[in-house]
Amino acid sequence: MYLIVGLGNPEPEYANTRHNMGFDAINKIAKELNIELKKTRFNAILGEGMLDGKKVFLIKPQTFMNNSGESVEAFVSFYKIPMEKVLVLYDDMDTEIGRIRVRAKGGAGSHNGMKSLIKELNSEEFARIRIGIGKPKTEFDRIDYVIGRVPKEEQAELQKGVDRAKDAAIYWLKNGIDNTMNRYNIKTSEEG
Repeated sequence: MYLIVGLGNPEPEYANTRHNMGFDAINKIAKELNIELKKTRFNAILGEGMLDGKKVFLIKPQTFMNNSGESVEAFVSFYKIPMEKVLVLYDDMDTEIGRIRVRAKGGAGSHNGMKSLIKELNSEEFARIRIGIGKPKTEFDRIDYVIGRVPKEEQAELQKGVDRAKDAAIYWLKNGIDNTMNRYNIKTSEEG
């Protein structure tokens, strides 16, 4: 049993913001794997399906970003999902727009959603895919940058990162974290 979590904020005004890249990636994974995201359980929207004989859950916590861990911990505890079968997708200011970074484990950095997950799961031992959103011009603009509207000219670049995250998550399900890091953490000619 595998769990892929996308981080974001549930309210409509947060749709299409940089902070909802995790939700966007989950939506694309669901479409690719023909998984319907319609159930609500553990304060999350979820869907379940199969890939290569593996049961897969996709969830979008509805607790708002800063409390994402509450929803994920309830899900993980109920289904007894080991940390090595959990993957989290989320926005990252330290990664260039359109790029992703895949990690087997690690800290939260400045990301409040990840801080909540690590606290509630009492572990950093889960895989993650950071979806690059770039940095604001000044430190004072951080909140507006992540939850503000994305300029039209930037949307296509952000979606490239979401598409890469989708591909990497599906690859992870089939091939494991080490192979996924080897494949997706290298700069390819198609990335420029």
